[in-house]
Parts: sequence; C-alpha cells; structure tokens
Amino acid sequence: MESAAETGGCQPWSEVTPDAARRLLVAAVDAFAERGYHATTTRDIAGRAGMSPAALYIHYKTKEELLHRISRIGHDKALEILETAAAGSGGAAERLDAAVRSFVGWHAAHHTTARVVQYELDALAPEHRAEIVALRRRSDAAVRRILADGVGTGEFDVPDLPGTTLAVLSLCIDVARWFSVDGRRTPDEVGALYADLVLRMVGARPVGGMADAPAGGAQK
Repeated sequence: MESAAETGGCQPWSEVTPDAARRLLVAAVDAFAERGYHATTTRDIAGRAGMSPAALYIHYKTKEELLHRISRIGHDKALEILETAAAGSGGAAERLDAAVRSFVGWHAAHHTTARVVQYELDALAPEHRAEIVALRRRSDAAVRRILADGVGTGEFDVPDLPGTTLAVLSLCIDVARWFSVDGRRTPDEVGALYADLVLRMVGARPVGGMADAPAGGAQK
C-alpha cells in the first residue's frame, strides 16, 4: 500500500469510490509492484485489502479492469503535469525545468504506483492499451512542444526533436524503477537534479540552482 511518504500524507486514490473499491485498488498497486501483474492473483489482492476474493468482483469484473483503472488514473496525472508545464508562463527553459521537476517528483514520490503504471502496459487488453497509448502520445506531444519552442527561440540546441523527447521522458520515468524513500535524495531533490541534467542535455543554462544533494552515484 502507498505509504504516507509516497502520498505526501494525502489520502491515496481519493478519486476512487467507494472505500472498498479504493482499498482493493491500493492493494492491487502494492501487489502488482511487488510481484508483477501476471504473478498476482485476485486472491492476493483481496487478501491484502482484508477482503474475500468474492468481494473483489463486486467492484471490478476482472484483474485487468483493476490494472486499467490504475493505469488510467496514473497516466491522466502524468499528462496533467506535463500539459500544465507546457502551457505555463515563462520561456521554454523555465517550462522544461518545471515539467521535469514535477514529472520526476511525481515518479519518485509515487514510485510504487509509477512502476505499475509505466511497466505493466503490455498486460492491458488491446482496447485499454490503445487508450493508454493515446494518453502517452499526448504526454510526448507536450514535451516536444516545449522543446520545439526552445529551438524556435534559440534557447535549445536540439537537432532531433523526436529522439530528444523520448530521451527526456525515458530519463524521467526510470526514476520509478530505482527510487527509494530510504535513499539519499528526496523526490524534490531528484526532480531538481534531473531538471538540471535535461536542460544541459538540450544546451540550455540551468534555471536557478539545484536543490542541495549529496554527491555520488545513483540512489539505492
């Protein structure tokens, strides 16, 4: 289950009602992240939620429906973060900085959820996978729009917009794979570090200073 450290002390998945449906969804996130979608059974999920297997089917017809709900909510949040940054005020460098800080910060703060959202895409049914892929394309377009604006104003040196967009998003998403609350950096510090790295990648000057963080390799 997502901890207070992951949710900032907020009620996780507050958009999911009733409470029993939310408990099952949070239990599914925990199970999918720990064991993988295919190795998780509906009995595993129900047990983690303190409910009977039969109770799960009152709220979700299948295990795949649970994964789809998790993936849709997570991708909607990711898209909101990136489109908000893309539409923000300031130059392209400021908007790219904001996009990376927020996107990385979310993937670090909600790393358990993000691992499921980002790495279980192939387990979705074809129609649900197509829906999520469409959201991912919109996220891609938001980042590409910022990069294109920066190239247009001379702030960025990006010869390959599609390739650089993919590199930026891949770098940000990978945070969910390795981030740990027991590591040396907070989500905000990782976001600041990655924003600095991405701006250097596109040939721009970093916006402000990075959050203080110990020197060293990847957090474990």
